[in-house]
Amino acid sequence: MEYIIFAIAMAGLVLLLMLKEVIGYKKSEKIFIEKLYKEYGVLPPREYKPGRLEIISHYFEKHKDGFFIDDITWNDLDMDEVFKRMNYTYSAAGEEYLYYVLRKPCMEESELLKREKIIDFISSHPDERVAFQLIYSKLGKTGKYSIYDYLDYLDGLGNRSNLQHYFALLLLLISIGVMFVNIPFGLVAFGIIMVYNNMSYFKVKNEIDPYITSFAYIFRLLEAVKKLQEHKSEVLSEEFKLLKKCSSSMNGFKTGSFLLMSTGRMSGSGNPIDILLDFIRMGFHLDLIKFNQMLSEVRKHISDIDLMITTVGKIEAMIAVGAYRTSLDNYCVPVFSKKLEINAEGMYHPLLDNPVKNSLRTKSSVLITGSNASGKSTFLKTVALNSIFAQTIHTCLAENYSGSMFRIISSMSLRDDVQGGESYYMVEIRALKRIMNMVKEEGEPVLCFVDEVLRGTNTVERIAASTQILKNMSAGNCLCFAATHDIELTYLLEQIYENYHFSEEFEGNDIYFTYKIINGRAQTRNAIKLLGIMGFSTEIIDVAEAMAGNFLETGVWQMLD
Repeated sequence: MEYIIFAIAMAGLVLLLMLKEVIGYKKSEKIFIEKLYKEYGVLPPREYKPGRLEIISHYFEKHKDGFFIDDITWNDLDMDEVFKRMNYTYSAAGEEYLYYVLRKPCMEESELLKREKIIDFISSHPDERVAFQLIYSKLGKTGKYSIYDYLDYLDGLGNRSNLQHYFALLLLLISIGVMFVNIPFGLVAFGIIMVYNNMSYFKVKNEIDPYITSFAYIFRLLEAVKKLQEHKSEVLSEEFKLLKKCSSSMNGFKTGSFLLMSTGRMSGSGNPIDILLDFIRMGFHLDLIKFNQMLSEVRKHISDIDLMITTVGKIEAMIAVGAYRTSLDNYCVPVFSKKLEINAEGMYHPLLDNPVKNSLRTKSSVLITGSNASGKSTFLKTVALNSIFAQTIHTCLAENYSGSMFRIISSMSLRDDVQGGESYYMVEIRALKRIMNMVKEEGEPVLCFVDEVLRGTNTVERIAASTQILKNMSAGNCLCFAATHDIELTYLLEQIYENYHFSEEFEGNDIYFTYKIINGRAQTRNAIKLLGIMGFSTEIIDVAEAMAGNFLETGVWQMLD
């Protein structure tokens, strides 16, 4: 009787612990849901460890066909930081697809309008949005590797056969059959075969265990697909139909998967049921057999898995775009034109806390001059980022924006390639050559951005070469935005490029920048004045000013005394 009471007490304790876990989970889920309602547009705190963004890029690397934002342009525009600023995702599928979207400007307005419908639906239906975000939070991230890394790792297993496992299972069944004829002999045979099966089991188990993470994410993906389909939406009907078709093809993957995917498998939990199941697994190799079957199913349906990741990722990426919009003080939906032009009012940079807004309307290439630190480079990046945003997240940081569909490319924040042994000048001309090549290619118009053309060489050759390069860049199917300190270029190219500039104001020993773009070429210089503000002697400043003034008048440098 005491044993029964003890057993009942232990069972009651286990049930209480399980109930506590369930209540705790439900409570934390409720808090998370409330947070999703209240903090839509508040960026979740994220830690990006070294190498994390490279991992996030792997979906893009697997799907980068056609035109995409290349590495130089991506780095010029600080796009890693831009991505972080709008990463409101909770799953690896959404995170990797959002990164892909930013690197793959769309050339079809119909696709952008589809994205807009999803963004609008999610933003205007908070209950659906929160339900989706909860599903994505359960799908979760993948840790140290990309989804596609895990899928690629499965190829490392090569071709696998269940013949040895079927043979081990057959021998075990034969030994059990022998027991009905000769019990002692059957028991001995059963014991020997069990020892052999156990030894061979752990060898194979250690091989496959690292790959089960891949299956775990696929299971969570299938569960996310199932949960998403419970929500009816005309806007997402096409996506849901596709998900249903792909997930249905994976029924063979799911059947009997508990043999392999059970959380208690070989966990040493002490649970009698888990111990019994582990004993059966070791003797009969059932989980090893199931692993090979599941591996075969994954390989047969890899395109379906890819399509599910893409579709699920796309939906969450659009949820993230909606959250990003909510975080902005001002934005607009772009309008696309068949003409080669950019028209924008109140345009600003996404990474600045208090950005100065600028407007520009142009059908020609643009040459920008101005003082150091006056805002030239930031303006170039502002135009470039908004043109990318228009064709990716269908959102521009401006009061209004219209322009062509562009292939966007830049040469701005270059540096010496120390490891490759190339000077700054060599790096620069390679970067410029890739722009020239793109301009010559067939396709959509090119929108290119160049900051300080050929700064890595002497003045005379720089101006001569820059003139010809910028002339050729602006020819035909291209708009070029270039910033320069060489005022000579504004005269040499004034029939091709529109001139704009940034200026500054001095008050005593202080310098103030307006960061507002102004029509026409720059008329002032501040480099020598800045020396004075920083404490250089008056003698140095006055003589330098006189030398510069004399050169501008005569075109000849005055010899030193």
